[in-house]
Formats: sequence, C-alpha cells, structure tokens
Amino acid sequence: MDRKLKYINFFTVLSRWVFFGSLIGIVVGSFTAFLLETNDFLGEIREESGWLIFFLPLAGVVVGYIYMKFGKVFLNNTLHDAAELNNLVIEGVHGKKKVLLRMGPIVYLGTFITILFGGSTGREGAAIQMGGSVAQAVNMFFRKNKEDTKILVMSGISAGFGAAFGAPITGAVFGMEMAALGKMKFEALVPCLAASFTGHYITTSALGVEHVEFIIQTLPEASLVTFTKVILAAVIFSILSISYCQLRHGIQNLSEKIFKKNHIKRAFIGGVIIVVLTLIVGSQDYNGRGLEMLEQSFKEDVPPFAFLAKLVFTAITLGTGFVGGEAIPLFFMGATLGNTLHDFMNLPISFLAALGMIAAFSAGTNTPIAAFLLAIEMFDGKGAEYFFVACLVSYIFSGHHGLWPSQKIYQPKSSLYKIPNGDTIEEVEKKKKSRDS
Repeated sequence: MDRKLKYINFFTVLSRWVFFGSLIGIVVGSFTAFLLETNDFLGEIREESGWLIFFLPLAGVVVGYIYMKFGKVFLNNTLHDAAELNNLVIEGVHGKKKVLLRMGPIVYLGTFITILFGGSTGREGAAIQMGGSVAQAVNMFFRKNKEDTKILVMSGISAGFGAAFGAPITGAVFGMEMAALGKMKFEALVPCLAASFTGHYITTSALGVEHVEFIIQTLPEASLVTFTKVILAAVIFSILSISYCQLRHGIQNLSEKIFKKNHIKRAFIGGVIIVVLTLIVGSQDYNGRGLEMLEQSFKEDVPPFAFLAKLVFTAITLGTGFVGGEAIPLFFMGATLGNTLHDFMNLPISFLAALGMIAAFSAGTNTPIAAFLLAIEMFDGKGAEYFFVACLVSYIFSGHHGLWPSQKIYQPKSSLYKIPNGDTIEEVEKKKKSRDS
C-alpha cells in the first residue's frame, strides 16, 4: 500500500509540474511571438526611416519616465525595481525579491521604444522578464509556497529563452543555469522542460514565427593545431565578453551616480551620445539589433572593428537606462570578431563567426552548458567538439564577471580563483575594488 501511495504521489507531483510548465509556456510563447514579430516590424520601420535616430534622446525620456513612474514597488520595506531587469528575475529565483507582475509589459514597451528609435540592443531579455512576470502571476493565482515560486520563475525563464531563440533544449537548461554559478536546481527540470518546449512550439508551430538561421559552411580538419587555435580564440572571445560587461556596468554605475539614479536624465544623455556616435560612424549598422551584419559575418568580410563599435554602442545604450536583450549584441560582437580573426587564424570564416557567437555568450552569461546546447541546436550539431571546448575555456577564462551582477557563486569556476562561496558577482566586484584601493 505504501508503494502504491508513493507512485500516486510521484505521478501527482510530476503531472502538476508538467501542467504548470505547460501553462507558463503557452502564455509566454504567445507573448514572445508578439515580441518577435513586433520587433521585426519596428526594426524595418527604423531601417527605412533613418531620421528616427534623432528622436532617441526623447525616447530615452519616455523609457526613463516609465521605469521611474511604474517600475518601482516597495514590498516588506524592500525596493523591487523593474529597472534591475534580468537581475530582478535572478533575485526572484533566489527568493530575495519578487518579480513584479508589471515587469513584463513595461520591458516590452521599453524594448519596442528602444528598437524603434535606434538603441543598440536585443530582445530576448524582454522575453525572459515576461517569463518571470507570467510565472509570478501563476504563482499568485495558485498560491504556491516559496520553494515552488523559485521553480516557477525558472520555468518562466526557460519558456522565454526557448521561445525567443527557437532552442527548447537550451531553454530548459538555461532556466536552471542562469541564476547561479556552480549549481543547478535539477528539481526544476520537468517544469523548465515543459515550459521551454511548449513556449517554443506555441511561437513557431502555432503562431508561425520564423527564427533567423546561421549556417556553418565549412568545418576545419580536426587536429591538435586546430584545437589549439580554438582554445586561443575562446580566450580572446572571453576577453571581449569581459570588456563589454565591465564597460556596460561601469557606465551604469557612473551614470546612476552622476544623475542620482534619475533614469530620465540618464537615458536622455545616453540617447544624445548614441546619436553623436552614429553621426561620427556615418552608418546605422550598430543601432538596433544589427542582424544584417551578424548574418553577413558568416559569409563575407565585415569592417574589422565592427565588434568594438557594437560593444560601445550597446554598453552606452543599456548602461544609460534603455532596455532590451544582451544576447544578440553579444552574438554580434563575437561573430564579427571571429570574422576579423579568420585572416590571422586560417580557419573558415563561418566557423569562427559561429565560435565567436557561442563563446562570447558562454562567457557573458556564465552558462557553459546552455551555450554548448545552443550551439548544437543552432548549427545542427556541426563542430560539437570545438564548441564544447570553446564554451568551457571562455567560461573559465572570463573569471567571475558577467552580464548579471545578481548571479550567485555557489562554487568558484576553478581553484585558481580564491572566491568565497555564496557571494554574488556584484559582491565579488566590490570586494576586489576595496582591496585594490
């Protein structure tokens, strides 16, 4: 009888998590389809209307006002600020803060405005934050406990990522791997898997959204020399990722200090700087998502310093208070740097562009397993051995830096790093600065 009760309990719990994951996936997949289609539409309008870039500072005022007016909520004497973006979602997983229900709609509106007027950003961050908001709504409706809330938020992350990138396997793991370094909560695997696959199929099969495809034309011959080059390239891509993360957070900290966290002033000045840089460059290739040059980097030469221009444009855009995703800009930086390196490394151009995309993503997000799975799904398993090595190397060499300061370090990446367990990336950075000073 006890065994029968155990089986009943097991299948009851399993069914409950499949239900919750699928429910979140349906809602998030639908919203993500709307996000992707709308962003594509607004991106086309911006490309056809170059004059819109001159209204970016005013767009910054609107985005700043939205976040200052509607993005801040005090709960239990703690500020929950939607302007923390993915960091608030991560803190929701850790149980430190609550993902706001209004966060999803706010970030969607902010992302649309940023894309339309030429801010340099992506869109997957909005999908992840909408996933967190939907998960919070499900949690409130069904009155789940604190531990279940964490799992639901992870499921929301998985649904948003799987739907946004058309990579459901990656999405399932990303939801568990994003919040912390050195630890994954496998208890969340079933709802994350259900949420990611459901979100993906709702977006693609049900609503007909097509994702951009990147094709590796040629793979290098496997040899010791080739793997040595891959390792060297991965180190370079990790340095690229560190440079972006440090500049982006440095600009954010400086602008918040100067303008006393007034998002309106920060975004207005950021918009002015982007307009000036756009005029200096003489092109809008580095505004918006930059998908055209990203695709070009797999086929033919792009400007040799395109990766640096995108790094600066995106760091200023997001560092001064505009919103959007950072994965696609990282893809752009990594792919265009790989494109530049192919002349020096004597490796196929599409291969190095793909390697740069994935390695930069692995280093910036601190999610090497998800990054490797993303390479498998994006490139149909081609060059899996190279991507496995590149993901691990870039992850380790990037140190304890990353896109999201709220990521908790359960274990250091290597014994070479003397980092205490349990600190966040932000806490590690602060301790390092205090020691240096």
